[in-house]
Amino acid sequence: MDQKPLNKKIAALIAEATQEARHPDIVRELIITALRLSENHVTENDIQIINTALKEMRYGFKFFTPYKDIRKISIFGSARTTPDQDTYKHSAAFARQMVTKGFMVITGAGAGIMQAAQEGAGRQNSFGINILLPFEQSANKFIENDPKLMTFKYFFTRKLFFVKEADAIALFPGGFGTHDEGFESLTLLQTGKTEPMPVVFIDVPGGSYWKSWRNYVKEELVEKGLISPEDLSLFKVTDHIDTAVREITNFYHNYNSCCFMKDKTVIRLHQPVEDTFLEQLNDHFSDIIVRGKIKRSETLCQEDCTEDLDGLHRIVFNFNQKSFGRFRQMINMINQYHPPRTGDS
Repeated sequence: MDQKPLNKKIAALIAEATQEARHPDIVRELIITALRLSENHVTENDIQIINTALKEMRYGFKFFTPYKDIRKISIFGSARTTPDQDTYKHSAAFARQMVTKGFMVITGAGAGIMQAAQEGAGRQNSFGINILLPFEQSANKFIENDPKLMTFKYFFTRKLFFVKEADAIALFPGGFGTHDEGFESLTLLQTGKTEPMPVVFIDVPGGSYWKSWRNYVKEELVEKGLISPEDLSLFKVTDHIDTAVREITNFYHNYNSCCFMKDKTVIRLHQPVEDTFLEQLNDHFSDIIVRGKIKRSETLCQEDCTEDLDGLHRIVFNFNQKSFGRFRQMINMINQYHPPRTGDS
């Protein structure tokens, strides 16, 4: 394949097909990748998987774009929970409280905990991302026929949006799918493959479901060295709705977002921090700083951020980009910081 003439033809095609060619270099690479599939003896079935997945992702991005400035929480749990069970009522009450805190709710659009969460949140504050299954998974009445309902063919594309579009994750008792989502979310957080966010595992009052799970994690994973003790900071187990809501909202008390670059990590803050607090951060988290110190910073050109992020305060440091449990502990410490009031000595 002669690259130069091909690049010219593709550039002309992009210019002709789109009035506003955004990110043309990446679009060109996508087209070349598609053309090269036929060179690699890929089967028709494999190409169809790629084609369907790409279509689902394209539509998913379009689907969520109008709501990009609203915080969202993905809620997981059993599809088999019935409305008369306490777990159902607990999920509905939790979702109702999260809406009062300015969040919209994302669920899998099915029955059980998903229906409860959307009942509590209300149709106007709900997204449903359904999956095509031969059983169990028709859209519940609180999201059925809503424009904020999308159906996926593949679990992997659907799972992408559960995490990518979420600012928090909550899990109620459930089966294999619930544990799958929980462990995958924690894996992404532990490895830095998604931005930090609060994850809460919620029992009914006095319940033991997630408490037993947490004991397993401590005894079989932490104590046997399969994960680090600080990885327990990536999630919280509780049987109180108020505690779960507070865990999520406190996460964004001062912390807003972050940006991981090759040799710098930027943490964006709602309020600035004083020199004395920066010294505390440097002392307490020296183990995850590769070199230099944590410092205040202006917006960095590498961030490529929107205007609303541009107005935030920043601290920047050279993070080792592997100790994400400790990174979460740093966020917790930042959120507990209270700047001195005017006139304090």
